[in-house]
Amino acid sequence: MLDLEVVPERSLGNEQWEFTLGMPLAQAVAILQKHCRSIKNVQVLYSEQSPLSHDLILNLTQDGIKLLFDAFNQRLKVIEVYDLTKVKLKYCGVHFNSQAIAPTIEQIDQSFGATHPGVYNSAEQLFHLNFRGLSFSFQLDSWTEAPKYEPNFAHGLASLQIPHGATVKRMYIYSGNSLQDTKAPVMPLSCFLGNVYAESVDVLRDGTGPSGLRLRLLAAGCGPGVLADAKMRVFERAVYFGDSCQDVLSMLGSPHKVFYKSEDKMKIHSPSPHKQVPSKCNDYFFNYFTLGVDILFDANTHKVKKFVLHTNYPGHYNFNIYHRCEFKIPLAIKKENAGGQTEVCTTYSKWDSIQELLGHPVEKPVVLHRSSSPNNTNPFGSTFCFGLQRMIFEVMQNNHIASVTLYGPPRPGAHLRTAEMP
Repeated sequence: MLDLEVVPERSLGNEQWEFTLGMPLAQAVAILQKHCRSIKNVQVLYSEQSPLSHDLILNLTQDGIKLLFDAFNQRLKVIEVYDLTKVKLKYCGVHFNSQAIAPTIEQIDQSFGATHPGVYNSAEQLFHLNFRGLSFSFQLDSWTEAPKYEPNFAHGLASLQIPHGATVKRMYIYSGNSLQDTKAPVMPLSCFLGNVYAESVDVLRDGTGPSGLRLRLLAAGCGPGVLADAKMRVFERAVYFGDSCQDVLSMLGSPHKVFYKSEDKMKIHSPSPHKQVPSKCNDYFFNYFTLGVDILFDANTHKVKKFVLHTNYPGHYNFNIYHRCEFKIPLAIKKENAGGQTEVCTTYSKWDSIQELLGHPVEKPVVLHRSSSPNNTNPFGSTFCFGLQRMIFEVMQNNHIASVTLYGPPRPGAHLRTAEMP
């Protein structure tokens, strides 16, 4: 049985690990994978057809804990303990729930002190007692008399006339004063772990298509001194097609991984696949997992030839490998009376709305199966790839965009960089 410390408005954890509000989904999954011997039976719950309409949930069924992540920014929003019999809980080092200590109303009063009057929900038959960043729901189904919860009766917890022995059914840890209005906080400094994260990624374009990326990056300041990391830094960087490997390293730092391409499965869709002679060396990717971006370099020139932006929707083959890339892509609209107008495609745009904006049908898609070996199957089904304005949009079966690949002619040189910065 897990023995966990409750920190209102912040976290739930022990000496080995901690689930912190504002933590990215990938870090919570990494904790669960690392401690799989003590934390077992984890479910991932999400809406397959409308993943943005419901929170993304990690349900620790053996421990009675749910981690609710915001559907948009995929950061931890609420920690819910829904079965207190499966876990030990303490506050300031003192247990208020264990096999020997029942979490009654008297025990909560003793551990946390008095609070504002609670609220009785007659439909749920639950009495909600709220602290800042922490709520308890008490089961009152054995009690037939309506509680006197009006403020003029409340001179302390006893005046609420909750029956002795009423125990906590659920506990919630969240940010702010209201569980209903809570939002996932900004990512705490303790979660940066030396990584750089992308707040937003803007696709830059010229007359014919994309020309590069402008990234707004977040990092925890590093340097000598105790207080060096007590501050978050925000800075902008830009990378372009035709930039050298050294240019990208100086702008974005070292990648998390370098991946060498072994084959190009889309080669058959090129205009003259039979003319392509196999090269002696392979193109390679810089994988920036916390930015949600891959950058492909040409094996011979070592210059940027493609960018790949990942949306990290649940139900996709690459889910949880990358953090969500919050991109904005300007699209040229060729409708009548549009007059060279541009519209913006974002991480949350649906493919049918993009087709409506374009005003003309897009060519038939290429079907992508994504099975990594002959003996391996993809449980999530195929995706569809549409080519558009030097971009490839990978679309899931629920009409959301899984990734966008940008490609284009290499730029003549990197010496134009400073002049082109907007």
